[in-house]
Amino acid sequence: MALIERAVVFLMMMATFQVSYAVVHKVGDSAGWTIIGNVDYKKWAATKNFQVGDTIIFEYNAQFHNVMRVTHAMYKSCNATSPLTTLSSGNDTIKITNYGHHFFMCGVPGHCQAGQKVDINVLRVSAAAAPTPSSSAMASSVPATNAPSPTPNHASPLIVGLMGLAFTLLAHVSSYA
Repeated sequence: MALIERAVVFLMMMATFQVSYAVVHKVGDSAGWTIIGNVDYKKWAATKNFQVGDTIIFEYNAQFHNVMRVTHAMYKSCNATSPLTTLSSGNDTIKITNYGHHFFMCGVPGHCQAGQKVDINVLRVSAAAAPTPSSSAMASSVPATNAPSPTPNHASPLIVGLMGLAFTLLAHVSSYA
């Protein structure tokens, strides 16, 4: 009987923890990766809660664009002379494997200057709990890494299952009392 009660308590405790799943983010949403339509990639990224494990998709016309992963300094100055990585398929997928800033830009002359660049910032804590950084903190140089980043976390269907199991066990235990 005590074992069942402990199991119920354990399952209920597990159900209270939020389980997050990787999310797929299409850069620019329906507009994709382009200079047409005045897409504000800074605003787009600000609305996302990127997490390790998320996938970033760049969809674009490969005849007119590309995706370059660059350092913070290159990003700020739109310098495309020596990118860390260049992607050019028109449908590029990047899996986020670490925290920090991941800087991307289009290397076609004039496109970065026209706003076709994005800073994917993967925080160590959820965006809801993170303090808002100051403008000076955002301007600091953060080394770029080789892997980019994901949207809001979604509560796990596992929670619903665990809660159901916990209540079933609790009801079962109560019937023996």
